[in-house]
Amino acid sequence: MLPIGDGNFLRLVGGFERALAKVLSAALTVVVVVATVQLLLLLGEDLLDLQVNWTGDGLIRLLDEILVILIALEVLQNLTAYLREHTIQIELVLVTALTAVARKVIVMQPGVQKNPSELIGLGVSVLCLAGAYWLVRQSHLIRPAARTEPATQSLDRDP
Repeated sequence: MLPIGDGNFLRLVGGFERALAKVLSAALTVVVVVATVQLLLLLGEDLLDLQVNWTGDGLIRLLDEILVILIALEVLQNLTAYLREHTIQIELVLVTALTAVARKVIVMQPGVQKNPSELIGLGVSVLCLAGAYWLVRQSHLIRPAARTEPATQSLDRDP
């Protein structure tokens, strides 16, 4: 095994992380574009078909597909923020999770309401994620801004 210093090893791992995030971002971009095109084609077919019931399952199916694409966009935003700042943005992760749980609630089939344990689980999930998001937002509002410039000695003071 080659002896590698800690700094070189960390740079190697960091480079790998950035390269992997770029590959995942590119792949997810392709998936989002293809999913959007498929959604638009499906919507076009449904609009031409006058038999589609837009007040029932047709609308729920459309909302489901739109929310899935929105969740994918939020994951892409998470990857982009990671590449930009080299940290995981917990607010974005929580918003993505809230969107995913909201999607589950919005597109829930009518027969699922008979299972109270699933409804309770989704309700607890929403409350916990919303609480976590609120706490993170509060910590950003309360915390003073970090210094971005080096400290300098004041020239006004007499030694």
